[in-house]
Amino acid sequence: MQCSWKAVLLLALASIAIQYTAIRTFTAKSFHSCPVPNPMNCSLSQENELADRLCDESPTFAYNLSRKTHVLILATTRSGSSFVGQLFNQHFDVFYLFEPLYHVQYTLIPKLTQSKSTTDRRVMLGASRDLLRSLYDCDLYFLENYIKPQPVNHTTDRLFRRGASKALCSPPVCESLGPIDIHLEEGDCVKKCGTLNLTLATESCKEHGHVAIKTVRVPEVSDLRALVEDPRLNLKVIQLVRDPRGILASRSETFRDTYRLWRIWDGTGRKPYNLDVTQLTTVCEDFLNSVSTGLNRPPWLKGKYMLVRYEDLARNPMKKTEEIYGFLGIPMDSNVERWIQNNTRGDRSSAKHKYGTVRNSAATAEKWRFRLSYEIVEFTQNACQQVLAQLGYKMAGSEEELKNLSISLVEERDFLPFS
Repeated sequence: MQCSWKAVLLLALASIAIQYTAIRTFTAKSFHSCPVPNPMNCSLSQENELADRLCDESPTFAYNLSRKTHVLILATTRSGSSFVGQLFNQHFDVFYLFEPLYHVQYTLIPKLTQSKSTTDRRVMLGASRDLLRSLYDCDLYFLENYIKPQPVNHTTDRLFRRGASKALCSPPVCESLGPIDIHLEEGDCVKKCGTLNLTLATESCKEHGHVAIKTVRVPEVSDLRALVEDPRLNLKVIQLVRDPRGILASRSETFRDTYRLWRIWDGTGRKPYNLDVTQLTTVCEDFLNSVSTGLNRPPWLKGKYMLVRYEDLARNPMKKTEEIYGFLGIPMDSNVERWIQNNTRGDRSSAKHKYGTVRNSAATAEKWRFRLSYEIVEFTQNACQQVLAQLGYKMAGSEEELKNLSISLVEERDFLPFS
């Protein structure tokens, strides 16, 4: 039965609207797609036959038929994200990238800091989504738009923290390594491997079964909806959270200049009048908004979202890592197990720099209780009361309770993945 002219007109208009939205939403070179059947004929069987024939003739299809898993570690600074990133970096079949959105941020908004307004922080989201989509498709050339100076012949020595990616410091990307360089330190990678060839990196990405990316530059999971719903991706989000009191303590120690006023307050007991409290409250607001979205379980996040508390991972890293890989549907790798055993029992001397991952993970999760004054802890608890309760972090009611490690400030919670 043929459609009426009104139905044909509506279908045509709908088709134009869909194409316009697709052009605006997706980068033109990220994926190829097979031809779409013409909706002008209302016969369902004919349409299906046409679609099957067209897709058989086309070498690629719009959907992710290989089911390569794309992983995004959604975190904030000093929340344990480097540690979680290593859980993927060590897997033999995962191509891992450390903070590629750094280049977007410092190209578009060079002076952006954690204390800037929400509007400023979202300026880069559109570009970030385009870059993430390209990287998940192993199109590393797209990075060249944001690396300064511009790469020459697809080679650069300016990729941020290249050494944090095992795949970028291993053959075939790095051909100069010998047998003794299997466990190359991050700082030695650039020295021994030289400039990064993005063509070789692209090929290496394609040879891996999965792609994982860590970022602290996307505020909330809702900012990723366009990527999560993209049928050409198989994106799964691991949202990492940490007690805001622990984040504040770690940032104050790591970013001493930026958090100087917090250190003055901690040392003198007097709160500076010009203290930038947004350095704390922005973290709590982002956590609250993002976690609320995830825990409300909207249909678009079904099977795509897992909430992980850093404290749970630090206390039982092997068990939690197995749960994460189980959620992703990726088999655990013996390299990951070995790395966990070797990197969660270290002492303070084991950490070579502020972004290192070798440490006593359980002790590290509790260190903030001795780094912050009770006055700052109390202020933080009042400012972040809602998200602390949401995530199961208990209030310290006194100085004695704060310093008594036999009193746990983390409730037992089982944040099951949305499946």
